[in-house]
Amino acid sequence: MQDKKDLEKMKKINMNSDRWPRILFFCSLCIILFLYGFSSYRYKWFPYSFLSKFLSEAEKGKNKIMYPKKDGREFQYRRTDETDRITTYDMNAAFNNPTMITSVSAKDSLCVEIIDMDGTTIHKWNIDWFRIWPDASHIPKRDMPRSRPGTHIHGAVLLDCGDLVFNFEHLGMVRLDVCGNVVWRLPYRTHHSIYKDEFGNLWVPGQRDHETKLAGYPNYRPPFTEPVVLKVSREGKILKEISIMDLLMKNDLPGLLYMSTKNNETTIVTGNTLHLNDVEPFPSSMKEGVFQAGDIMVSLRNINTILIFSETNERIKCISTGKYVRQHDPDFIDGNMISVFDNNNVAPEDYGHQSRIVIQSFTDHRTFVFYTGNDKNRFYTHIMGKHQWLPNGNLLIAESMNGRAFEIDKKGRIVWEFVNIVEKGYTGILEEAERLPGKYNRDFFAGKKDACRHARLNE
Repeated sequence: MQDKKDLEKMKKINMNSDRWPRILFFCSLCIILFLYGFSSYRYKWFPYSFLSKFLSEAEKGKNKIMYPKKDGREFQYRRTDETDRITTYDMNAAFNNPTMITSVSAKDSLCVEIIDMDGTTIHKWNIDWFRIWPDASHIPKRDMPRSRPGTHIHGAVLLDCGDLVFNFEHLGMVRLDVCGNVVWRLPYRTHHSIYKDEFGNLWVPGQRDHETKLAGYPNYRPPFTEPVVLKVSREGKILKEISIMDLLMKNDLPGLLYMSTKNNETTIVTGNTLHLNDVEPFPSSMKEGVFQAGDIMVSLRNINTILIFSETNERIKCISTGKYVRQHDPDFIDGNMISVFDNNNVAPEDYGHQSRIVIQSFTDHRTFVFYTGNDKNRFYTHIMGKHQWLPNGNLLIAESMNGRAFEIDKKGRIVWEFVNIVEKGYTGILEEAERLPGKYNRDFFAGKKDACRHARLNE
């Protein structure tokens, strides 16, 4: 009996003696894996590239979940019961000039067209990334378009000569002549908007992508996006670059750089923390007040903030945070007030929320809603959106995701409405609607087309 007890005791001792080497081996393996994992991230060892590609694909999968197909269609399209492009037109109340429409068209194509008030096309550019920029080398491989449309047009402006300048979203800026020939391409990751100032220069948001740490920003973990204000000549040359991150640091506003952190113990952030989506200089033709000629206004969507700073010394003069939710397209109204396209992105579209046009004063800090939707006339786009004040006091609004543009009078009454119908039962995204000067009529474009065709023949 004693021998049996001794035998059991020996077995337990042997088991314990075998267990400790296994535990030590397991702990050592964990430490080695941790150290290798840290080193592979820092020094880009295997499997860093594989995991980066995997995470990129995961991000695309997340976007497909967040922006699902509608009735089997990609998120660029929406169902509609409308059958006519122009659903409302009060000739006596609307501002009757041509309109430039930037949109996603049928069969995953992109276009910019000039239409009259009846919706008839005056001129049109059919735009194809794969034709215009087949040799792009400034885009990371993971972000390169693979199938049509590949991207979309976000930010477009018409030059006095009739040439079109636009952004392939986050991919670069292009100038086309009236016949669709490439005049120049700017290989910089521009996006969202283009503003032509009174001197013919173009102001546009851009971005620098960082795969390694940036000096002076220790808690910005790669990969991350550094938003940049670009001033570009009409010939496509960069005249000035202003880093928004540097701008905030120079103005003692470092806290705005770290608002996306969710960890109580650290301020480490990554990705697109600020999301610059608009740049606009204050025009000298406006009466000065708080704002003066040479001031620049920018919109930072992801921190619900608008800044106005001096181009000369980069001193921030005005800042507004939290009065809107994921805003776009702030515009100067006069020397003291701005209007803002407030997406009011606080719920999915089927929850009955409405986007808003908000007016804000920087003298008495008063804010009020100039226009919003209601149950009868809905107005909501959770992303994108533009607005334009017209010479007669009306307001032209682009409700982007629903493929709709509409003009309201001073009382908020809809006096013109355009629906971007791409095929029966479907609209395509309408990024922007801009009412143009009257000279951009059919005769203007016909003459310009003849000129550029003759120029091509004589080359």
